Amino acid sequence: MGRVIAGMVMSLDGFVADRDGSLALLYPDFEALAESDAVQDAIQTTGAVVMGRRSYDMSNGDFTGYELQAPIFVLTHSEPAEPALGQNDRLSVTFITSTIEETIALAKQAAGELDVTVVGGPETIRQCLAAGLIDELHMDIRAVLLGDGLPMFGQTGRPPVELEIVELTQSPGYTHLRYRIVRS
Repeated sequence: MGRVIAGMVMSLDGFVADRDGSLALLYPDFEALAESDAVQDAIQTTGAVVMGRRSYDMSNGDFTGYELQAPIFVLTHSEPAEPALGQNDRLSVTFITSTIEETIALAKQAAGELDVTVVGGPETIRQCLAAGLIDELHMDIRAVLLGDGLPMFGQTGRPPVELEIVELTQSPGYTHLRYRIVRS
């Protein structure tokens, strides 16, 4: 069974979007980020993707050309009226109205020996962390201070999560941090 990995791009001060919800300063050159070793590794090792409904909506329901060609499980309270675009023999989109635990279990089954990658949003990742479902955090830190916006972690009110650094690499404009969750 593969790992459950949560990962997102965030600013150095911990935001995943600016105060207006824009991602522009975090992704000034998406093509360069997509070519980084960190993203290329995720493409090779991801067997299923989990995301929240807001992340799905940010894609406008269109996964044509999506780099992670794997089944996608969207945690939601309600399904959209229209089916997702860009589905093919490797990429399917399934809407899950159940718990985060059941969503991750379905994604693990679909991924087989490969990893489940939780791509966001931050609330979905926080739910996974609170439930003890994450094995590793892969954070891509953009060299920018947003000052305000949507926080990646914020004040969770939960017990501390101890992390062990696995890898630290750089690409133009980003520092890629890989942490393993320390289990007691």
